[in-house]
Amino acid sequence: MLGDIKSKKLILVKGFLFLPIAGLALTIIVMETHSLRLLALTLIAIWACCRFYYFMFYCIEKYVDPTYKFAGLTSFVVYMLHKRR
Repeated sequence: MLGDIKSKKLILVKGFLFLPIAGLALTIIVMETHSLRLLALTLIAIWACCRFYYFMFYCIEKYVDPTYKFAGLTSFVVYMLHKRR
């Protein structure tokens, strides 16, 4: 199994590689469908997912429950299930 990345530069490179991947995927969507409407809806869906992710790891920890420490999507689901009890 691979270990965690320790290099700050490598982490930044890895993070910024998501931008050309997203750009390529969006370009292919437009080329395949010739629909700017589908492009707009895709961009809105991506934006909404990013905002929800931010909500899960930042807003809950900073504004709702300071004891919660985000460790991934599964931890958020477990947190929400336990909070209801």
